[in-house]
Amino acid sequence: MDKHFLTPLLAPNSIAVLAGAADVPGGPTAQAQALRKALQMQRYDGSLQFLDVRSTGTLAQLAQTRVDLAIIALPVAEMAAALEVAGRIGCRAALLISHGLKAEFASLLKSTARRVGLHLLGPNSLGFQRPGLGLNASIAGPLAKAGPLALVSQSGALTASMLDWAQKNAVGFSSVVSLGPHTVVDIAQVLDFLAHDAATHSIIVYLEGITNARRFMSALRTASNAKPVVVLKAGRRPAGNQAAQTHSASIVGSDDVFDAALRRAGAVRVRSFVELFSAAKCLASRYRPVGKRLAIVTNGGGPGVLAADWVNEIGLHLGTLSAATREQLQAQVPALASLTDLVDLSEEAEPLHYKAAIEAARSDPQVDGILAIFSPKVGADGSDIARMLSSLPQPMSKPLLTCWMGDATVGDSRALLAETGIPSFRTPEAAVGAFGNIAAYYQNQLLLQQTPPPLSALARPDVEAARLMIESVLAERRTVLTEMESKTLLSCFHIPITTTMLARSAHEAMMVATQIGFPVALKIDSPDISHKSDVEGVALNIMNGTGARDTYNDMMARVSRLAPNARINGITVQKMAKARRGREIYVGMVTDDPFGPIIVFGAGGTTIELLNDRAMELPPLNQFLARQLIERSRVAETLAAWRGAGAVDMEALERVLLRVSEMVCELPGLREMDINPIIVDESGAVAVDARIVVGSPAAGGGGYAASYHHLAILPYPARYSHEWPLRGGGVYTVRPVHPDDARMLQDLVQHLSPESRYFRFVSHFHELPPAMLSRFTLIDYDREMALVAVVQERLTGDDGAVTESERIVGVSRYITNPDQSSCEFSLVIADDFSGKGLGTRLMESIIDVARDKELEVIEGLVLAGNADMLKLMRKLGFSVKPFPEDPDFKLVSYAL
Repeated sequence: MDKHFLTPLLAPNSIAVLAGAADVPGGPTAQAQALRKALQMQRYDGSLQFLDVRSTGTLAQLAQTRVDLAIIALPVAEMAAALEVAGRIGCRAALLISHGLKAEFASLLKSTARRVGLHLLGPNSLGFQRPGLGLNASIAGPLAKAGPLALVSQSGALTASMLDWAQKNAVGFSSVVSLGPHTVVDIAQVLDFLAHDAATHSIIVYLEGITNARRFMSALRTASNAKPVVVLKAGRRPAGNQAAQTHSASIVGSDDVFDAALRRAGAVRVRSFVELFSAAKCLASRYRPVGKRLAIVTNGGGPGVLAADWVNEIGLHLGTLSAATREQLQAQVPALASLTDLVDLSEEAEPLHYKAAIEAARSDPQVDGILAIFSPKVGADGSDIARMLSSLPQPMSKPLLTCWMGDATVGDSRALLAETGIPSFRTPEAAVGAFGNIAAYYQNQLLLQQTPPPLSALARPDVEAARLMIESVLAERRTVLTEMESKTLLSCFHIPITTTMLARSAHEAMMVATQIGFPVALKIDSPDISHKSDVEGVALNIMNGTGARDTYNDMMARVSRLAPNARINGITVQKMAKARRGREIYVGMVTDDPFGPIIVFGAGGTTIELLNDRAMELPPLNQFLARQLIERSRVAETLAAWRGAGAVDMEALERVLLRVSEMVCELPGLREMDINPIIVDESGAVAVDARIVVGSPAAGGGGYAASYHHLAILPYPARYSHEWPLRGGGVYTVRPVHPDDARMLQDLVQHLSPESRYFRFVSHFHELPPAMLSRFTLIDYDREMALVAVVQERLTGDDGAVTESERIVGVSRYITNPDQSSCEFSLVIADDFSGKGLGTRLMESIIDVARDKELEVIEGLVLAGNADMLKLMRKLGFSVKPFPEDPDFKLVSYAL
C-alpha cells in the first residue's frame, strides 16, 4: 500500500506484450514491429514475454500468467478484446500504443479498462521510457540516457524531438511519458507519480490542455513542492471576449490565467521550444534556485554588456561583488579590466583567472548565480577554461551557467561542459534567460507555500445577506446587478464605498444631491449598459442642486438616444471622493474555464482597456499574496510617493483585495466583477463604482470541498480546528497541517524512539528527508488530510527568560486512494504523550474528516508487532486481518 498506484504501469516488474506474432498471416502492425524492436534492444531488468492473443490455446496459457503491465500494439478492432485478456491474466496496468483514435472509441476503451481494473495509458500514446530500468516501452525513438530529468508530453512529435535533442546534448531522463488526446491516465496522475519517484529530480512538461483544473493544480503543486517543474504550453490565444459584461472579462485571456495558475502552483512557464531545451539543461544540472542576482564573468566587455542588458530586460538583478570580495579578487587577477557591474577578466584571461572569479562569486552573499562567458580570442584556449570549469565540484552551491560564443572553435568545449553537467549556451541572452527560469522557480515557490483560509482575520462578513441578494437577483431572471445592488454586496464584505442613492426623477436627483452634499457624481443605472461612459452616462463634480436636476434630464435624453433598448432604473447620485491626489485602481474578478474564479488587479479609470494593466492571482489570498499581486502590476510604481502625492495606504488596498478574495470564496455564484475605480490615497481606499455579474452555482461534491468546488485551489480548512482537554491537565489543539509546520514535524520525528519511528515509517532514518517533509506539510486538502495535535510549551532560557512555543505531539493523516471511495491512514504520537488519549482523538478526528468527504472506507497497514496500535484499532471498531502480500503487516479497515 506504500507504493504509488501507477507503479505497475511506470515501474513494472513484469510485462506481457500483446502485439501479434510475426509468423501469423497479416503479421504485426508497423507500430508493433517498432515496439518489439525497442523492447529487445536493451536489457530490461524485469520479466518480459511476448504473447499472441489470436493463437489457438493462448487463453489457457494466459490464465497462468501474472504480470504487472500489458503492452498492447494491435489493430484497432482487437484493442478492446486485448484489454479484456489483460484483465483476465491479472494485469494491473495496460499501455495502448496507437494514434488518431476518436473520442468515442477512447471512451469505450476507458470503460473496458475500468471494468477489468486496469490503469490505462492510452489510447493515442507513443508509450513511455524508464531508462534506469532499461525499459523502452515506446515507439518514440531509442532509449534515452539515464538521468534525473523527467519529460511528460501531450505531443508525440515533441517527445521524439526532445529525445533526439537529448541524445546529442548528453541530457539523461528518469522517465519519458507520451500522453496523447483522450488518454485515460492523464497528466495529473503522471505528475503525481513523478512527485513520489526517487529517480526524478526535475520535471519538464509539454501541455496542450487540461480537463480538470482542481486535479491538475493538486498534482502540479505536489510535484513542484518536491522538485522543479517547467511547463511549455501550446495554444496561446489573444485576450478579448466580445460577450464580456465587465472590463475584467474583456481584458483577461485564458493564457494570462494559465500563467497565474502556474505561478501559484510553484512551477515555471517557458514560452518556446528553445526555452524548454534551455530549462532542461539547467534542471538536468540539479541546480536549485536561490534568488535573482546573477554575476557575469567574461573575457570580453561587449558580450558581458549584452548579458547585463538582458538581465535588466527580464527583471533580474546584476550580482555585484562586495567590496571585500573585489579587493581579494583584484589581488589574484591583477589584469582585471572591470569590476564595476560585471567581472571583465580582459582578453588575456587564463583558466586560473576564471576559477578565481567564479569561486569569489560563489562565496559572495550578494550573488545568487554565475554566468561565465568566453568569446574566442587570439591566443586564448576555450578548451582549457572549459576543462577547468569541469573540474569544479558539481553541482555547485549556486547555479553556474556558461556561454561559449562562436561555433567553429568552441564545439569541443561545449561538449565537454555538457558531459560534466554544466549548462552551456550559444548566446548571452539565452544563458541569462535560462537563469531567469531558475529565479522564477524560486519566486513561485514562495507563492506555493501560501495556503490561506477562505476568510481572512478581518471582521466577519455578512455572507448570508450577500447570498440572499444574489438569489433574489437570479429569481428575477437577471444576471447583472445594478450599481446599488453591487455596492450592497461590497458592503456585506466591508469594502468601503461612496455614499450612493438612486433617483428616479430629476426632482429626486436634486433632493438626494442636496442631502448628500456637494460635489456629487451622477451615473446611469441600467442592467443593460456594461460601460456607462460609452453612452455618456457619467457626470462628475456637480456643485449644486440645479446642476443635479439639469444633468439628470440631459443624461436621460442622451442615454435614450444612444441606447434606446436599454432598461433604465434611474440615475444614481453619489458623493464625490475627496482625494485630489488619489490613484485610480481597479479590482476585478473573472471566471475561467477550467481554472474557475481569478482575481484581477491594475490601473483603473475610463482608460482601463487602453492601459491594459492586469495582474492576476487565484483565490484564496492572504496578505503576502495580495502584496505580490499589487507589485506585479504596472500601476504599483505610482503607489509610493509620486508626482507630489504621498504614498497610498497600502494596507487599505490589501484589505480590499482580501475582502474580494472572501467574496470569491464564499459566493460561488459570482461570474464577473469590476470595482472601478477604487480611489486610494494616504487615508485609505474607497470603491466609487462596481458592476457584478452572477449565475447559478454549479453543484459540488461532498464535505468541506463542496463549499469551495468552484476554486482550483482548496482553501485551508480551518473548520476542522478544535481544542480538546488533555488527560492529566491542560489543553491541546487538533488542526489541519500547514506548510509552516515543517520544522515542528521534523522535531517530532527526530525525538521519537527508534521503535516508534520504525512502527510509523518502517525505516531507521533519524529524520524525514526534505522531499518527504515538504510532501507531508504542503498537502492538497481535497484528496488528503493531515491533522496535527499541538500543545503550548513554556521554555526557560539560559538567562531565565520564559517563552512560549508550539509543539506538534501527534499526527493523523489519510490519502484518498485512486478509487476515490477509500483512503489509507497513518498515525504517530510523541512518546512522552503516549497514553494521554491523543491517538484516539486524532483517529476519531481524521475519521470524521474522511466521512465528511463522503469516503466509504478508511484502511491502513500496521506492523504485526505494533501491539499498542492494533489495540487502538480494535477499540475504534476497525477490523484486523492478515495482509496477503506481507505477513509482517496486518490490514486494518473501518467502514465509514
